[in-house]
Amino acid sequence: MPLIRKATTTDAWQLTKLAEHTFRDTFETMNTPEDMNLHCGTHYSEAIQTREILDPELTTLVCEQKHELIGYAQLRGGEPPPCVKATRPFEILRLYVTKEWHGKGIAQDLMTESISIAEAQDADQIWLGVWERNPRAISFYKKFGFVEVGDHVFPLGTDPQRDIIMVCPIKPSKSCTS
Repeated sequence: MPLIRKATTTDAWQLTKLAEHTFRDTFETMNTPEDMNLHCGTHYSEAIQTREILDPELTTLVCEQKHELIGYAQLRGGEPPPCVKATRPFEILRLYVTKEWHGKGIAQDLMTESISIAEAQDADQIWLGVWERNPRAISFYKKFGFVEVGDHVFPLGTDPQRDIIMVCPIKPSKSCTS
């Protein structure tokens, strides 16, 4: 059974490979090789993943099966974009699962754990950005009760892309779907 836990620095190399692999798997066919390479080269390295794991403002969760990472999520508190109307917002920066594990509940488990962490941090709302051309992810987030409230630019290499901003209220002792 897959295990979800907080990442440690010993996960950095494997997390680097997982992060780049899942990002490319999700977006490579819809973007130029140059933009993909630029993005991946500036966002995924062992040093970057180590720094993110050690950052007290970030929480990085990994999901592993037989010592292999198969999914991850990354979260943080902090200042949201103006369209997010929350007193104590929490952001899901990344949530990815390898294609081999799609449809097996891993993404749901990572989302549930992410919501629990936000709730434990006394967040009143959880938010995220999702590419407007990623209907699978948008549908997944809607199932958790997320709704669109705005947008922002996500620079993928040299290509400024539109991300939809989605939010979900967090109620004490309830998930976003309650």
